[in-house]
Amino acid sequence: MTAAELTTPAHGVPCWVSLMARDLRAAQDFYTAVLGWTFRSGTLGEGFTIAHADGLPVAGIGRIGPGLPTATSWTPYFAVADVDATAARVRERGGTIAVGPIRLGPGRGAVAADREGAGFGFWEGRTPPWSIGRGSAPAALELRTSHAFDAAIFYSAVFGWDPLEPGGCEVGYAYEQDTVVVRQGGRTVATLRGGGDGASPDPRLRPRWHVRFQVDDLAAATEAARKAGGEVSPPTGSPDDGAESVIGDPEGALFTLCAHRAPASPE
Repeated sequence: MTAAELTTPAHGVPCWVSLMARDLRAAQDFYTAVLGWTFRSGTLGEGFTIAHADGLPVAGIGRIGPGLPTATSWTPYFAVADVDATAARVRERGGTIAVGPIRLGPGRGAVAADREGAGFGFWEGRTPPWSIGRGSAPAALELRTSHAFDAAIFYSAVFGWDPLEPGGCEVGYAYEQDTVVVRQGGRTVATLRGGGDGASPDPRLRPRWHVRFQVDDLAAATEAARKAGGEVSPPTGSPDDGAESVIGDPEGALFTLCAHRAPASPE
């Protein structure tokens, strides 16, 4: 992907998702088998590639470099105007910075964790033309945390979520469901839900950002993941509500496959 194909995302909104893997070729083979992705070189240097579906950029997959954390995980990135100021706000509000801020290709980024240990990243600069919830981009980003309202306060302060800002994010809280919905431009860009358990031995239940990818045939995709060496959780939900299954890739990185919702029946 050339620099001319990059775009500048609105500040505070999710702008990318990325996986860092120990074996880049094996990771590419796995996600090609499960999601049909193809890969091209990116602008972040050797060892980092851009996954495409139907000709559109979907995600980044890179090789873990020397000196970086060895745990593999899918990480959502949020666009910011100043990566250094954002890193300072993360620390001020009880979060931690794991990597960076560092310069990578056309921008600067950092990887952090919130107060409950859920990992996320933020990026200052241009990105591939990617928009959550559209086309082959992730169907949704969902933070599972202990208390959605507390998490919303943290992320609102870190990313400046403010509906009064031009292009800003609007945050709505559903108290009975302990759910926060983050919208920008009339569309949902992230959901924060309570119910996470930081003490659970099951990584699927601990606080983390869930990255969801839509598939046309959930059964076929989960079977492909199993055959390619992934760990597949039993599906939940229904075709009408959007069935989904949590997948662990061969290196242990978790992501969610969700079925396209069935179209509404005509009245």
